[in-house]
Amino acid sequence: MARSETPVREQIIVAFQQLLIDDGERAATLDAVAARAGVSKGGLLYHFRSKDALVSALTERLRELADADAAEMRRAPEGAAVHYVRGSAEDDSPLDRTLVATARLVQGSVKTARDAMLHCQRQWYEAILDEVGDAATAWAILLLGDGLYYNSVLTGSALDPSKTPGAADAAQEAVNAPPHDLERLIEIVEVLKRHATERRRRAE
Repeated sequence: MARSETPVREQIIVAFQQLLIDDGERAATLDAVAARAGVSKGGLLYHFRSKDALVSALTERLRELADADAAEMRRAPEGAAVHYVRGSAEDDSPLDRTLVATARLVQGSVKTARDAMLHCQRQWYEAILDEVGDAATAWAILLLGDGLYYNSVLTGSALDPSKTPGAADAAQEAVNAPPHDLERLIEIVEVLKRHATERRRRAE
């Protein structure tokens, strides 16, 4: 069951999350988090005795959001695979922001964060596998969604236009790809699902 957060506790977690997204793991010190949250250092320590405690709260939130997302995938009328790929094109959701912040911790070699990310991947993979019934197909769809997600969060600032002329414009064009491009990917997912069904039938 998700923990009910007090307003101040929630404020601190959100501040920690945003600092990770904006400035990375090293910049997210307790002093910086307290300043971003608008609380005293003592107020922060009342709720979180250490940075590890903040990390635990954030990664637990990610696990809960991923579990809820996987459950929604299983209930989706279009099926888990299509739902996953469509969702991969969206960003700035609560799940997305928590995922990006946790990824920053993984870059800082925080094992708890890596374990939480692997938990997410496992939940999504198992939801897709339950639908398609073929491990290779499930992995292919999972990786397709990963690629679409990374494309959707790409910005010009991720590239150096001085070293790669036109790179920023190309990145922005990728972000603004028309909806029908997503529909082409959905068609590929449907083809993969049909192939998985055929493989299961031949194996029976």
